[in-house]
Amino acid sequence: MEIHRTAQQSIATLVPIMGVVFIAFLIIGMAMPVLPLYVHHGLGLSTFVVGLVVGSQFTASLVSRVWAGRHADSRGAKHAVITGLLVASAAGLLYQLSLEFVSDPEISIAILIAGRALLGAGESFIITGAQSWGMALAGPQNTGRALAWMGTAMFAAFALGAPAGSALYAGYGFGAIAIATMLVPLVTLLVVTPLRRVAPTAHIRPAITKVLAAVWLPGVGVALSSIGFGAITAFISLLFAARGWAVWSAFTAFAVTFVFARMIFGHLADKTGGAKVALICILIEAAGQVLIWQATSSTMALMGVALTGFGYSLVYPGFGVEAIRRAPPQSRGLAMGAYTAFLDLTLGLASPALGLIAGMAGFSSVFLAGAILALAGAGIAMRLIYANASLIHHARSYKECPAS
Repeated sequence: MEIHRTAQQSIATLVPIMGVVFIAFLIIGMAMPVLPLYVHHGLGLSTFVVGLVVGSQFTASLVSRVWAGRHADSRGAKHAVITGLLVASAAGLLYQLSLEFVSDPEISIAILIAGRALLGAGESFIITGAQSWGMALAGPQNTGRALAWMGTAMFAAFALGAPAGSALYAGYGFGAIAIATMLVPLVTLLVVTPLRRVAPTAHIRPAITKVLAAVWLPGVGVALSSIGFGAITAFISLLFAARGWAVWSAFTAFAVTFVFARMIFGHLADKTGGAKVALICILIEAAGQVLIWQATSSTMALMGVALTGFGYSLVYPGFGVEAIRRAPPQSRGLAMGAYTAFLDLTLGLASPALGLIAGMAGFSSVFLAGAILALAGAGIAMRLIYANASLIHHARSYKECPAS
């Protein structure tokens, strides 16, 4: 009973920060189904350029992620979130500026990529700050829960943002997305301002190499298992549009099952072990990717998207628990920044690469690639499970046979 009450209290402390994440990430959710259509159909550019535009956000997140982590540790998590919101709003200005050059697609797309890069940096500060904030409020025993619930807010924003963005784009064009990207972060500042801050944690700054050494293996695991997410982000809208299916339904199906899984099973990584949860979820995700690859109807494709969302839901917090447990305790923000940088690197490189695959073998082929690489991520999870079991065995042996 006491454990249940403590769990409820930890969730309650996270709710205000979840609200901030939800509102802030609406702008990313709005753009997800729209950008591929706008770049490919509106500007008439190739699938490689679609991947480049989508991937530029993740590349910028990669470049800024460690900086965001150090900022959260040294200046405070709340300060990091506010910084991210201001940068994200500036991205909307560049979106709007790109519309002034639609008659020259090369200039327009260059400005749009710059806007995506700013948004990636803003997203990095927002989510890294929110994760550090949430972990500090919920306590170290609820690391997985904090990561899961921050992600729940983010993907709930994707679920609502996808149909909202599709409707705005259909009714008012890409300009409406640009205006929303400018204004929504500024509105979010009104929510952030009254929230209680937490003290900075980095009194001693450990070397980044020490943090990377602690988190690299979980980082590789989350990177490999995130290719499927990258495929959905960049190419599910083009696949659905090409086959005459409702584009927004794919993003909503992904986000709804993702949020459902985290609400029901978000505690499992703390309770049973992050690597075990990640392994099971990767296998579910891979099955979903195979379904999308083989889909002959919208129902079959949506089932694959839903399975991918359900499976991918706990991969990030699962591997995240393993990363945080291995990192120095005074560097939560830096550890999360370094860990998430592996995800950013993969999505930044994978989106253009998947664009080349789509150009050569069709849109559905990118989901086969997602399934294959997810299974490679399952191998990393198995290695972590073995490493954890070995540590437990050595600890028990030491207690039973202490040095004389």
